[in-house]
Amino acid sequence: MNRMPTFRESALLVIDAQDSFKAAPRWERRNNPAFEQNVARLVEAYREARLPIYFILHSDTDEHFETTSPHYKLMDFLVPREHEPILHKITRNCFTGTPLQRMLTLQGVGRLAITGIQMEQCCETTARLAADLGYTVDFVVDATLTFPIPHRVDGQVVGELGVTEIEERTCFALRDRFARIVTAAQLARELQAP
Repeated sequence: MNRMPTFRESALLVIDAQDSFKAAPRWERRNNPAFEQNVARLVEAYREARLPIYFILHSDTDEHFETTSPHYKLMDFLVPREHEPILHKITRNCFTGTPLQRMLTLQGVGRLAITGIQMEQCCETTARLAADLGYTVDFVVDATLTFPIPHRVDGQVVGELGVTEIEERTCFALRDRFARIVTAAQLARELQAP
């Protein structure tokens, strides 16, 4: 049986917490108004514990996500320190096409805390791949956020999946298979334990 990595072997991933999302009308329909506060709390907790933090930005052909867009930057509440890398990705997970796995290996990381945007897309996809790669995953549900998903038929919106249902489905799909579902407060307390 493999040993479960301790919190001393953890790294924090802050996924796609970028202004690109704030530039779109759906930002007003986001869930989790405490997102910024909870992510900031974990950034501080990881810094106090002297554990690695990785910031990730997502780019694609959407005008707000193009690397030349003024919105393609971390949200203002996030200010990485010199030793905290900002990685750039073009896929729905943080590993493909980035040096993340190599960097984690060099730092002896065996456990990952997942935070960011969108809960059921880049955050969940990263959590699933991380688990398959052998990492212990802490999915910090209240340090992620999402938006309603429109249901389109023949190009017409005929309904939507609400944020409550998205969060429930994400937690059900990840729990006990790919990740441990935790809150920011819980993980911050665990990082302080001896």
